[in-house]
Amino acid sequence: MKYTLIAASVAATLALTACSKPENQTTQQTQTEAQASAQIGSFGVDLTARDMSVKPGDDFFMYASGTWYKNYELPADKTRYGAFSQLADRSEEQVKQIIDDIMASDDLTPDEQLVHDFYTAYMDTDTINAKGIAPLMPIIEEINNINSVDALTTFFGKSWLHGTNSPLWGGLGYNRLDPNEYQMSVGVGGLGLPDRDYYLSDAERFVNIRSAYLKHIETMLSFAGETDTEQKAQAILALETRIAEIQWPREKRRNRDLTLNQIAREELSDAYPNFNWNAWLNAQGYKAPELNISQPEPVNAVIEIVNDTSLTDWKTYLTYHAISNNASMLSDDIYMANFDFFGKTLYGQQEPRPRWKRAIGAMSGTESLGFAIGKSYVNRFFPESSKTQMAELVENLRAALGERIDGLDWMGEETKVNAKAKLAAFRPKIGYPDEWISYEGLSITADDLLTNEHNLRKFFRAQELEEELKPTNRERWGMTPQRVNAYYNSSFNEIVFPAAILQPPFFDPNADPAVNYGAIGAVIGHEMGHGFDDQGSKSDANGIQQNWWTDEDRAAFEAKADALAAQYSAYEPIEGNFVNGRNSLGENIGDVGGLAMAYHAYQLSLNGKEAPVIDGLTGDQRFFLAWAQVWKEKRTEQSMLSQLRAGTHAPGQFRALAPRNHDAWYKAFDVQPGDALYLAPEERVRIW
Repeated sequence: MKYTLIAASVAATLALTACSKPENQTTQQTQTEAQASAQIGSFGVDLTARDMSVKPGDDFFMYASGTWYKNYELPADKTRYGAFSQLADRSEEQVKQIIDDIMASDDLTPDEQLVHDFYTAYMDTDTINAKGIAPLMPIIEEINNINSVDALTTFFGKSWLHGTNSPLWGGLGYNRLDPNEYQMSVGVGGLGLPDRDYYLSDAERFVNIRSAYLKHIETMLSFAGETDTEQKAQAILALETRIAEIQWPREKRRNRDLTLNQIAREELSDAYPNFNWNAWLNAQGYKAPELNISQPEPVNAVIEIVNDTSLTDWKTYLTYHAISNNASMLSDDIYMANFDFFGKTLYGQQEPRPRWKRAIGAMSGTESLGFAIGKSYVNRFFPESSKTQMAELVENLRAALGERIDGLDWMGEETKVNAKAKLAAFRPKIGYPDEWISYEGLSITADDLLTNEHNLRKFFRAQELEEELKPTNRERWGMTPQRVNAYYNSSFNEIVFPAAILQPPFFDPNADPAVNYGAIGAVIGHEMGHGFDDQGSKSDANGIQQNWWTDEDRAAFEAKADALAAQYSAYEPIEGNFVNGRNSLGENIGDVGGLAMAYHAYQLSLNGKEAPVIDGLTGDQRFFLAWAQVWKEKRTEQSMLSQLRAGTHAPGQFRALAPRNHDAWYKAFDVQPGDALYLAPEERVRIW
């Protein structure tokens, strides 16, 4: 099959190889000329980042990025830095240009005026500091007035508005049995620390974190004039520890078979008694007659905790979380007290980010002004040609995965038909939404930051309530265009790539094709892979959660998934703290499978020709180097710990090692038995 190449310059290069000069000389020369304008290095990879003293087969991460890793010093305002961070910084600077122009203009559109006023309010530290905790006092007074379990339950239902924690959370998603419908899902939350392990582990580092958490709670309560703060902090920690004990572990929470438990609203009180569901749901606002309980046993257990914990302890809990969760919109002393724990202690961040960056972060979410900014971002920084070239690359990856499915020796024909149907139904979204959000009716002022945040919460909840009983809006995006990320939505069977990720080192139209396939190609494959990972594979071509596998094929798939989980669980970035291979399994399947798809597509793109050698590197070497450098990163130890315990992805240094499951990598870098990363052929996990 002939593949469309993603850079016009590459096509010109291949045409020039037909000249009468010796083939190797021509290929080397024209490839270098064609890639002269690549933004990174001579062809799209930073060769100076490599550590040539490290054998690729011993540590491919350090081989690809070791010199950079050893020499790079994390800035005081960062807990991690890598290729994603580099691109996020670029996007942030671009957004700052947009906002600077808005702030300097007297002729603004309604959306630009919203951005102008929110930014003005956020940057007005004199006004914010003068107010202190006063903007939050109406919420704290409402908490103090709670005089019954029913009143407490109602307040829990309004946690979305007040920014407080709640032991029960609710959110509007999609009906997994009918993606044309919205459906509310209910689960257990309410923790202040990143994960249940932070409460339950007896390891010294977690004991120390809990001790620091107690001091932090005392400090935050004192801002509201609370007394007996030491005793109250102990009560909050004890309450959250009880909630942590009844929560499912993260690897269990991601099991889609266990988290699909639909129930009629009128049956809630029978199945989950001793809780005023009407009061809670009315405060949430959702009206649908059916909802989903994502953690059945923990929901019943947390209801028991709600009822046998004193109102006094609950009010203290709510007061603390109201202050902590809203600290970024309050005076500097409150913000810094919150940062000292959540920034320094939990993640190792030594200084806060500059205020303008925090302002941009506060505005950039999907339930803030992110799409108002995104519209300008796309107009200014995203060429339409990138969208066209990206669409071509997506189709190349789709075709490559189709061929790979045809060739799977562990999957039968019946399942292959269903897999191919799902692949054909994939809908790619690239760059930006075709329909932009309307902000009509949203009120933002230039002098009241916390009220602005409340108005945003009300505005987007009102939109959800208006749409809840209507057919799902398939044009809605879950990320803004300026976000450096990508995602797969199983309910719509869609893969989404915001504009900001379509830049070097992920995508450069002037880079060597091997680099683009190894970077953005593998990212595309990764997102496609989520449709076929251990959980995404439980939904069919129409996004309906149902089994489309034969029992034999599913068992074969699960065996491979188990092997990959075991492989990643052996990685130990911090002594005594391993990657959770089961919790990160979906991402690891995406990485290993996506890399296989991208390599397959790259090979087919060569149309049987030999890839040129550039700077002494073969096409395969450049492909795998591009992959590894996408995952270069450096973290504080605290950030690494949080990633291991609370994150769904393996740390970047181990994502870079996905090639050890691919035969071509062994050949490209002469990896041999005895090398640290060597896997015998039968141990290499080949899924997609």
